[in-house]
Amino acid sequence: MNLKNSRLLLALTGSLTFFAFGDVDVCQAKEMSKSNSGTLIARRRRRSSRKKLKVRIEHEVVMADDLMLKGKYGDAEDLYKQAIQRNTKSESAKVGYGMALAKQFKLDGAKAQFEKVLAKNPRNAMAHAGLAMVKLNRLQSSNQNIRRNRDAILSNAEAEVKQGLAIDPGMPEAHHTLGEIYKAQGRLDESLSSFKEAERLDPKYSDAYAGEGIVHMLKGNYADASTAFKQAISLNTGNSTAHYGLGRTYYKQGLYDDALKELNTSLYQHRNSAPVRLTRGEIYSAQGNTVAAVSEFREAISIKPEIPEAYMGIAEIRENRGDLEHAIAELKSGVELMPDNVALHQRIAELSLKLEKLDDAIKQYKMVLDNQPQNGPAAQGLTRAYYMKANKDANSAFFVSNEFEDAKAMIDKAVAMNPNNMELRLAQLKLRAMSGEPVDLKTVGTPTNDGERIAYAEALLAQNKFQEANQQMGIVIGNAKNAKETFAVADLSLMIKDLDSAEAGYKKAGTFPKAAKRSKRGLNLVAKAKESARQDLTLADDLARKRQLASAIDKYHAAVYANPKVPDTRYGLAKTLERLRPKTSRDLREAATQYKAYIALSPSLPEKELRKLNKRISRLEEKAYKLELKEKERSRKSRYR
Repeated sequence: MNLKNSRLLLALTGSLTFFAFGDVDVCQAKEMSKSNSGTLIARRRRRSSRKKLKVRIEHEVVMADDLMLKGKYGDAEDLYKQAIQRNTKSESAKVGYGMALAKQFKLDGAKAQFEKVLAKNPRNAMAHAGLAMVKLNRLQSSNQNIRRNRDAILSNAEAEVKQGLAIDPGMPEAHHTLGEIYKAQGRLDESLSSFKEAERLDPKYSDAYAGEGIVHMLKGNYADASTAFKQAISLNTGNSTAHYGLGRTYYKQGLYDDALKELNTSLYQHRNSAPVRLTRGEIYSAQGNTVAAVSEFREAISIKPEIPEAYMGIAEIRENRGDLEHAIAELKSGVELMPDNVALHQRIAELSLKLEKLDDAIKQYKMVLDNQPQNGPAAQGLTRAYYMKANKDANSAFFVSNEFEDAKAMIDKAVAMNPNNMELRLAQLKLRAMSGEPVDLKTVGTPTNDGERIAYAEALLAQNKFQEANQQMGIVIGNAKNAKETFAVADLSLMIKDLDSAEAGYKKAGTFPKAAKRSKRGLNLVAKAKESARQDLTLADDLARKRQLASAIDKYHAAVYANPKVPDTRYGLAKTLERLRPKTSRDLREAATQYKAYIALSPSLPEKELRKLNKRISRLEEKAYKLELKEKERSRKSRYR
């Protein structure tokens, strides 16, 4: 191989893409000192001696190499062209020219140069590695066709760099490139091994340590990440990726001041880094400086529009201010650029639920589950939307609709694919309980984490087991460690009309610093929901006394939807349903269900009254069964007329 090209690739790999968030961003090329350049030349010469190759270093190529190391890619491009004009057979000049073009993202030109070299010499290892880099960097394009073919492009890049390594396995730069490709594919253990191999081949290779740090960070191993980033910086203080990585690691550990210091250093070295801007925005948001946070998120989007975390960061700030419509609009602007991004669709679904735009939420959750059938939170969200829709639908026609059957089929498929996922199984049982099927929650076991506890509580609510649900939600609220976690539980409780849990959550959240204003807003919403339910109940009782039964039932349903845990509402609805004429099996069954809910909400009922109610429920269920048989027979006969 031509060893000059090895040096060039080392210079360029300082600007390889990295995948901190699933999308790509170009890191700044490293401006290395003369002493570092000397180290690189010495390493090249050691490799040359080891391989016993006689390398002729052309003057223009040497100068161009130095310009590449200093980040002067345009000037380097001119010198490489001069070198090619002097010697049209110089592979080192052609590969260097390709590298200079690639560094300026003139990817088509770079690709053409590498392919010319390989056409003459298919065993030029560095040209293979350079071509792999071009393929990798193409993923930064906003072109939807390229983004849709991301997996294929990464596979091709992997094959290309491995072809180069098969020719010369001693290229640390190529191992670094392979590590970046593995990282982009989510193969973190293999990525780490590749970076480690690059470090073994060249212990002074700063970028390899930075790559190692990013992998550790993505795996949540912050101590190891910090060590790797600090090693990268000790070898090259101009390594902006390492400063970024160390800053993000500090942010994840809650060390905001230290994080900003490192991020500012990285930003000084590389002004157009979307991940740096994004992380600064996240820190400012965590500190409560929302104006600065939105500004940083906007900067990240202006640099790289396809960065979903920035849209979600702005949406979260809007949500915290109570402006859910604008939050959704922000997320939809991201979806326009990234129509297949599951995270954005899921956030739109969550916010649509909070606004009680149930059909919109269902549509978004279905889109998520179509792409990720095993997504437990999305399955819970979908069943949550159906639960709310069913409670809001006074005539209960929803349960016999094709939409509900489709939902059951979708959740059943998700459970079949991942039968050990407790959240999915609870979502399945909740949906069945809502349609009146007998279910036993004990079959799924005991919840072991807060996500499972919330899902368990919702399944209990679907069965009107209010006390057990309260216990589960109480544990979750007690486990919340900060305002953000506590508000999340309170917001969810408010959304599903578990007003007691919502009130407890907002009160706890208000004890955290800088959370009083939002806590007060949440408590006001709880009070508003309770008052609305009280007014609907009063009106329903009045209508029932006046024998305006259909209107009374509508108001009772509205009161139940606004606050399901008021026993008088359930009792009034049950009595009024019994009085309806003509009697139907559906009305009698619902009356029985409402009496059961009344009993569950009235734990101190006298034994005599409890026995009376249970007998009443049995009679209603028996009448409903007999009526259903008659209704089916009438329906059968009408079809044959």
